Amino acid sequence: MAEKDSKPVIVWFRRDLRLDDNHALHSAWETGRPVICVYIREPESPDIGSLGAAQDWWLHHSLLALRDSLRARRSDLCLRSGPAATVLQDIARTSGADLLFVNHAYERRAVDHDIAVALKAAGIAIRAFHGQLLHDPQRIRTGSGGSFKVYTPFWNAMQKLGEPGEPCDAPASFIAPDSYPESETLASWNLLPSKPDWASGFSQFWTPGEAGALEKLEALIDADLLDYKRGRDFPGTDSTSRLSPHLAHGEISPARIWHATNGIAAQHRDDLVHFRKELAWRDFCYNLMVEFPDLRTRNWDPKFDALEWAFDTDDFSAWTAGCTGYPIVDAGMRELWQTGYMQNRVRMITASFLVKDLLIDWRRGDAWFRDTLLDADPASNTANWQWVAGSGADASPFFRIFNPILQGEKFDPDGAYVRRWVPELEKLPNKYVHKPFEAPEHVLADAGVELGKTYPRPIVNHGMARDRALEAYKGLKS
Repeated sequence: MAEKDSKPVIVWFRRDLRLDDNHALHSAWETGRPVICVYIREPESPDIGSLGAAQDWWLHHSLLALRDSLRARRSDLCLRSGPAATVLQDIARTSGADLLFVNHAYERRAVDHDIAVALKAAGIAIRAFHGQLLHDPQRIRTGSGGSFKVYTPFWNAMQKLGEPGEPCDAPASFIAPDSYPESETLASWNLLPSKPDWASGFSQFWTPGEAGALEKLEALIDADLLDYKRGRDFPGTDSTSRLSPHLAHGEISPARIWHATNGIAAQHRDDLVHFRKELAWRDFCYNLMVEFPDLRTRNWDPKFDALEWAFDTDDFSAWTAGCTGYPIVDAGMRELWQTGYMQNRVRMITASFLVKDLLIDWRRGDAWFRDTLLDADPASNTANWQWVAGSGADASPFFRIFNPILQGEKFDPDGAYVRRWVPELEKLPNKYVHKPFEAPEHVLADAGVELGKTYPRPIVNHGMARDRALEAYKGLKS
């Protein structure tokens, strides 16, 4: 029932840039009061974590899409920069609003607590909602009431909670306030790169915004998740959902995805379960961050604090540029640079190479991915890097070191993925496409490959690098 009050209410968008299944927005609309929608670009803060450059590109287009959707429903989007508490108090003062609706952002609980204290002191009531995850992290607890540190028991406990809540539909229209607060222009935020425009190719692969997310979901449902469980390991095929950038920006809710997949055919049950486990892994990562807020800067397992990392600037630069001399690694890093995305299996291979072959601190890789991935997620990105490094919760053992040659031969057997992103190796036969440094001179010549000139020689010997990593780990254990 609508509240008998003509004062406007404020909806604060963060990583929830959608109208569908947005509990804060829906609840604000249900009050029957005018709604003021605002997005705040806050100063960089280690407590908040600023977006990377690639996500700035996405954010620009996503905010445009959100604004258009709101305007189509007789509303608008106010853009402001500055400390959130100050901005929200200013909007409340000038508009007469005394009630704020917001969805929980679990990665910034400490700073949100301080903002809430300031707003309440200013007489602004707050209504906060869950919905960015499948379930409230505080609901999934061990038998003793603690948090889970191993994924499989977490998944089993989550299943016992039943289905996530039913998604709520987007409001059809809003009541406009007497006047909208003054808004900054999106262009003034300079989110798009220009000199050079390294994101010029992104639009070939992505459509930021809620409509793009729903299109991806529809394509996923139409395909019945066919071969998802097996195919997602093979980068030469298109077997992943490509929903991750939309999830990272909150353009679609995990609950909407979960319920939409209820109609997947029974014969694809294994694919469905595996897909849903990926959604649950995202919840698990946030569960870890809620319990260990320093996840992005500190090892979950403190014994890794003693690991002596190496750092070679040339090696790191070669890794970021996709010039390591290991084709599957280079293909992944070049796909990342050109599309803002990297296939799941290849993420593990490239991360393992950085951490174990090059013995470079996982935090440097985490920071690079955060800056270049369109789907960089505050919890998942770091938890996955710590998983590869062996320092995280339920992590892969440090001594599990991917061989980049064997990984390429197993998961890209015909070299389709390497040939797409490392075109200088396009004419090499399958036998050598993952190890051009072992090809005879006449094979290289026939393929137009000159090691050290048209394609780099390996920057490390994998066997020797593996031994070095194991030795460093042995010292850690002792």
